[in-house]
Amino acid sequence: MASTRRPTYRGGTNASGPNASGPGSRPPSGGAGTDVISASKSAGDTAGGYAPKPQNPRNPQNPQSPQSPQGMPDTGSGKVLSFPEPKGKRRKRILLSTIGIIAVLIAGIVATAVYSPVLALRTVTVEGTRLLGADQVQAALAPLQGKPLPQISENDVVALLKPLVQIKDVRVKALPPSTLQVHVTERIPVALVKQGDTFQLVDVDGVQLSTTKDPTSVSLPVIDGGSGTLPKDLFQAITAVLGALPADVLARLSNASAPSADAVELRLVDGQTIVWGNAGEKELKARVLAALLKVPADPANPVKVYDVSVPRHPVTR
Repeated sequence: MASTRRPTYRGGTNASGPNASGPGSRPPSGGAGTDVISASKSAGDTAGGYAPKPQNPRNPQNPQSPQSPQGMPDTGSGKVLSFPEPKGKRRKRILLSTIGIIAVLIAGIVATAVYSPVLALRTVTVEGTRLLGADQVQAALAPLQGKPLPQISENDVVALLKPLVQIKDVRVKALPPSTLQVHVTERIPVALVKQGDTFQLVDVDGVQLSTTKDPTSVSLPVIDGGSGTLPKDLFQAITAVLGALPADVLARLSNASAPSADAVELRLVDGQTIVWGNAGEKELKARVLAALLKVPADPANPVKVYDVSVPRHPVTR
């Protein structure tokens, strides 16, 4: 059915009057006052089955096109196209998150272990003491009671045990939840140094470990300093020799002396003399002397002197 719409023309601002170009004529286009064409519609158009197609407000030239004027898909006002996250970036993000969570958990566990009162020290066990009593070591470590085990270092233990000169070395082991195991290595006494009426028990370094007035109570040789103090070089020469002897030989010695650092002499409780010489090759001399002392004695020819000053050619007489 033919449309009954009839176009009408409205003059622009450039028209001189309603009949400037004559009735029915179309005014010229162009300029600021370009004429506008409008159309009217009668009710019969709709009734006859004609309905205008809805226009796309974004593209009035193509009402059915979903495209924007630039030819891009219309995603709606204020919407941006989203793309999936790259796999590598997603894996990196997950890895960093996992590492962060693990770090936080470890920090929490460490903080709990270091400061938790559950791990507070309550018991100290002591091993390796002979000159000292275990109670003496435990008393020296009393300031550590109640302190968490992870906060107790070996340096802390060494500092507290330093006044106990009998201790040469210390090893510490924590036994959770509340026990500290302390293993001490004591200095080895090698001689008694006579000082007036008393005898000082000393080790190879000359450290005084204890004192006694009865030298027979200790199976160690006596170093007699005479009326004065024994010179340092002589004392070191004697103690170096005594420190090299095995315990069974050391227990058989009566005393030790040294007119000079190169003439160390030892005396056994049986009365025999040991000519040692200087402190050189002391380990070899000690082995040779131990072997000579194991030789069965000959009542017909008793040995009075063991000379190991030249250990590769020892002499007995």
